[in-house]
Amino acid sequence: MRETSAHHWINNDYVAGSGPRTPVINPATGETIAEFAHATAHEIDKAIEASTRAQREWWAMSALDRAAAMHRVADRMVEMSRTTGEVLTREMGKPFRESNWEGGASASSFRYYAEIARNEQGRVAGPAIAGQLHMVVKEPLGTIVSIVPFNFPILLFGWQAAAALAAGNAVIVKPSELTPMTLLTLMRAFDHLPAGLVQVVTGGAEVGQMLVAHEHTHGVAFTGSVPAAQAVARAASQRFKPALIEASGNDAFIVMPSAPMDAAVRGAAFAAFLNCGQVCTSAERFYVHESVYDEFVSGLAAMAKSLRVGNGLDKIDVGPMASVRERDRVEKIVNRAVEQGANVVTGGRRPAALSAGAFFEPTVLEVSHDMDIMHGECFGPLAPVCKVRDLDEAIARANDSQLGLGANIYTEDLAEAFRAVNEIETGIVWVNTPLNDNDAIPFGGRKFTGAGRELGAEGLEQFRRSKMVMIAPTAQPDPEWFPYPDSDAFNA
Repeated sequence: MRETSAHHWINNDYVAGSGPRTPVINPATGETIAEFAHATAHEIDKAIEASTRAQREWWAMSALDRAAAMHRVADRMVEMSRTTGEVLTREMGKPFRESNWEGGASASSFRYYAEIARNEQGRVAGPAIAGQLHMVVKEPLGTIVSIVPFNFPILLFGWQAAAALAAGNAVIVKPSELTPMTLLTLMRAFDHLPAGLVQVVTGGAEVGQMLVAHEHTHGVAFTGSVPAAQAVARAASQRFKPALIEASGNDAFIVMPSAPMDAAVRGAAFAAFLNCGQVCTSAERFYVHESVYDEFVSGLAAMAKSLRVGNGLDKIDVGPMASVRERDRVEKIVNRAVEQGANVVTGGRRPAALSAGAFFEPTVLEVSHDMDIMHGECFGPLAPVCKVRDLDEAIARANDSQLGLGANIYTEDLAEAFRAVNEIETGIVWVNTPLNDNDAIPFGGRKFTGAGRELGAEGLEQFRRSKMVMIAPTAQPDPEWFPYPDSDAFNA
């Protein structure tokens, strides 16, 4: 990480940051592995100047050439996936299998958008005036500010950047303070593009604020907490910049009697404990039918106990939390649940043998719906389980949330599945297949989860504007022009 430590990626080169520096900590060991620099206003201006030049060059290229360049990005991302995966595991702790996967998954988005963007660039409408050509032309916004979180930096950057580039924009990304080295390392995959088309400037919230508020950035893509999302949206609104906002999730997971219990338990464990629960679509509230409740809790607890916890570069299933601060926050959530009467079935503490890192055991709790743990984003390895009488109660509990990203249901009753799809108030519903996504299908939520969609044709539209064009074949006077005929007057 020597080349990237305390650097930015500006104009296709690593540039040493001149601002203050902050250590980057390996959460599995507590060791300092690098530093990141807080970008100054001057460095941000330089990046934006470069992005403006590059965006014009990029948009002047043919759609075919842009597509070929994006496919090359995808190839490079796959080639680099072991390197970027190792850096990501050292920075935020997730198992190498998951970190390595991100490179290929992000590359998939680049391949998808490379093709879909050249499929259409607008449309022709039936003319309102005979003989004319009336059409809609799709144009890029300009420079997009991408602010990505620590939990899936390569994947979520890919979702945003692939669509933005395909639409003809430049991108400046501000990574999380916990994972700056990963995206800086990834930038080698973009060095064949026009200089300044994709850039990374590091720093804290103040850097994101400067980028969002800058008069020469034109759109925002943000993933993070609700309060931070609201601040970004407010800042973007001052210049009426389009803002794609993906804030928090608090996803429900419903289990009905018809579900095969082994599949439901394994699906639940994956949905709750993937990436140590640091997934916006993690299952964070389990509503289980009373007739299968005991069997489910017993099975999930056994599954949680069997998971191997440790350094993400070793042979493990669950790594540490991304930081000590995150670990401590989750610990407080569990303690509060216990104060309110929750029963910790398994887990609920720091592993004694891993005291040097930010580890927390996969935890299963028996709770009631009114406890605090069921009404906020846990973002940790917690599976609070609540008993319900029937599907009506499960859906009502699932909808009793300020957030509305995703929801899961395990059932082999088709009528129950259809009811869940139609009645649960979220942007995503998974039936018997938790946490999956598809480049061609829009991803996003409702309520305080945010606004806009990533992926699919909808994701491309987030980064384009529509221009109305009307063309008359010859310049002839129009009978609607002045002077108006006297016969049209009221007192004619």
